[in-house]
Amino acid sequence: MGILNVTPDSFTDGGKYLDTHRALDRIGEMIDQGASIIDIGGESTRPGARPVPEQMECRRVLPVLEKGLDLFPKTFFSVDTTKYGVARQALGMGAHMINDVSGLRKEPRLIELCAEYGAALVIMHSIGTPETMQDSPRYDDVVRQVAGYLKEKGDRARKCGVEQVIVDPGIGFGKTTRHNLALIGCLQQICEKGYPVMIGASRKSMIGAILGDEKTPRAPEDRLSGTIAIHYHALLNGADILRVHDVRAASDSLAIFRAVKAALPS
Repeated sequence: MGILNVTPDSFTDGGKYLDTHRALDRIGEMIDQGASIIDIGGESTRPGARPVPEQMECRRVLPVLEKGLDLFPKTFFSVDTTKYGVARQALGMGAHMINDVSGLRKEPRLIELCAEYGAALVIMHSIGTPETMQDSPRYDDVVRQVAGYLKEKGDRARKCGVEQVIVDPGIGFGKTTRHNLALIGCLQQICEKGYPVMIGASRKSMIGAILGDEKTPRAPEDRLSGTIAIHYHALLNGADILRVHDVRAASDSLAIFRAVKAALPS
């Protein structure tokens, strides 16, 4: 899944693709590099980000989606939103998936909406809001709690008629570095719940913290090697979809992963 942020304030590429023509060029580039899903987002969810009005999010996302669907008819398009109105308009245009980073906490009706349109639904675990989620997050057992939450919401969506449910443990969304690493290391416990698992760790702050030092984390643009390492561990532990900024590098690492796996004795 290639990330397209049509926002002015996303943590790694904010402002780069606000122009529709530049956004479409970026979609074409990511498809050429190996992306089979394009995820368009019009509201930043980086730590500390403030929400935007629904109309503004629609103005950012829908023109790109409309033209993208026309220009790239063989590509699977996802819209990264927590808002019912944005999701309804996107699905009405032909979007194939809604990626809900609130995990249905903000808008439970997304289940019925995706069922109505026959769309896929990504349910991501998070706590709080982007403004508050990193304010001392606490868990008794992060892997057990996240896995249980995703199983509960996934079962509800499936029972209500959503045929394609994908779950995401929400790396960096209300988790410390220790929580994130536990989720990656024990990802099989989430995969065992019966839903395809998506991982979005691309260039995130935990990588900067691990590769930098206490006072100076590694900058987002210098986190590619760390991203590939985290995603490779996720693949080894059962991840099905990688949500990435650096599509070519991810595609290359996935090709190596598949080649090694194919060479193993049966």
